[in-house]
Amino acid sequence: MSDHITEIVIFTILFLVVSGMGFVASRWRAPQDMAHLDEWGLGGRSFGGWITWFLVGGDLYTAYTFVAVPALMFGAGAAGFFAVPYTVIIYPLFFLILIRLWSVSHRHGFVTPADFVRTRFDSPTLALVVAITGIMATMPYIALQLIGIEAVLKTMGVTGESTLARHLPIIIAFAILAAYTYQSGLRAPALIAFVKDTLIYIVILVAVLWLPYKLGGWNAIFDAADAKFQASPAPNDGILLNANNQMQYITLALGSALALFLYPHSITGVLASRNRGVIKRNMSALPAYSLLLGLIALLGYMAIAAGVKPLPGAKPGSVDSNTVVPILFDQQFPAWFTGVAFAAIGIGALVPAAIMSIAAANLFTRNIYKEYLRKDATHAQEANVAKITSLVVKIGAVACIVFLDPQFSIDLQLIGGVIILQTAPAVVLGLYTRWLHRGALVAGWVAGMALGAWMLWQIPNAATGRKHFGGSAFPLSEFGLDSTRTIYVGFVAVLANALVAVLVTLALRAAKVAEGVDGTVPDDYLADEGDPRIERERAGTVDNISST
Repeated sequence: MSDHITEIVIFTILFLVVSGMGFVASRWRAPQDMAHLDEWGLGGRSFGGWITWFLVGGDLYTAYTFVAVPALMFGAGAAGFFAVPYTVIIYPLFFLILIRLWSVSHRHGFVTPADFVRTRFDSPTLALVVAITGIMATMPYIALQLIGIEAVLKTMGVTGESTLARHLPIIIAFAILAAYTYQSGLRAPALIAFVKDTLIYIVILVAVLWLPYKLGGWNAIFDAADAKFQASPAPNDGILLNANNQMQYITLALGSALALFLYPHSITGVLASRNRGVIKRNMSALPAYSLLLGLIALLGYMAIAAGVKPLPGAKPGSVDSNTVVPILFDQQFPAWFTGVAFAAIGIGALVPAAIMSIAAANLFTRNIYKEYLRKDATHAQEANVAKITSLVVKIGAVACIVFLDPQFSIDLQLIGGVIILQTAPAVVLGLYTRWLHRGALVAGWVAGMALGAWMLWQIPNAATGRKHFGGSAFPLSEFGLDSTRTIYVGFVAVLANALVAVLVTLALRAAKVAEGVDGTVPDDYLADEGDPRIERERAGTVDNISST
């Protein structure tokens, strides 16, 4: 640790600065009363273009992204590049979807996607399913932010032999995060995102200019990566895809693109926007982050050319591939710049972790607590429950890292993507049509979850020795096909979900089973800032806040 004093000092100073910003954020763009879920959990639905761009970008591109994508490129080559095309196709895919969701949510005061489903399909059961699914998928995602911080701390030597000594810095960091999120709500990550994204852009742009120069140019970097993969015994490793992993690559990219904006934290950032125009501009501008991600991914090949050796893992004989990027910076840059890079990764965990915990808290508060435990809850009581729930969620995330093998947490995140995809028929299709029956959507969810769970159970992980839940690449041979190819579990599961929903809808309609009453009208999906219906609702909301 003594060899990293400069890095530790810079990391600590920048970490404390942004933590201070988190506490100050409660007075930034502050309303008269924070005791309202719209204010605490959605920032007053008032964020403009720049704030939303940094907030959503900081939400989607997490600390784990900055260490895991290059680590996957380092270990497997081109297969790890799937993260780049899926973040390219996602924005046109959701351009029209998100503005419709924003409009109907703004018109009715929805805080979560489950709120929309509850009103659209007149089904508290379907809303509960969507809410529980969102919380389940979010929890391991929050835990993974800790892995990014842990990789940096390990590289700086801030670790220990005992479980408490090894995790104490992370526990302290998340305690600070919990404190300022409790106080400032969504305004905290929105303000910190400016610093986080600026640091990341500076660090990556310097790295992609300096490292190729120092390592002999891009030809040398790609030659070194190619030589490593040519010598690898793994059949699918390489700087190009092969016939066996092309289908997995395509379906994983498509499935991940569909899943990303179904996550509650992604929707939370969108619903905090001021108007439809903000969302349109952001869906057009956010691909700039995809360019950044492509450059980040190439750090994996640079690490190969630099001869980086990952630090040992938690189990004897294993390696922690998440330390590849931190070690690369530690070896190739002066200590002061490495400290800045480490702070960028560490701070990069705070923004998404805060938004994720807020989103999970919003789901519990609106769709479990208010729906089933206290229907007459006031705005102040909702806000208080959400704050407490956000603390519980963070404690759960820390527990995942402390008591579970971090590699298992990574696999849990892959499972999380399969899980959240099962809300697509209700949320995405529901924005355009109510043809699907509410009972059929529940049946489709059950079918998708069951098939997804069975497929995940069949997948081993050779690296960890685990026989089940070892990844998301399902061998087609398990379906009786004569093929060595694999396919993304989530893609198959959501197709089965949609198929069952359609078939059961036909059956329920033939049986004349009640469909409930649609609580929305077509104009709701076109409402914008300044719509008189919205203004009347806001006026009523302010009156309610004042009365409480």
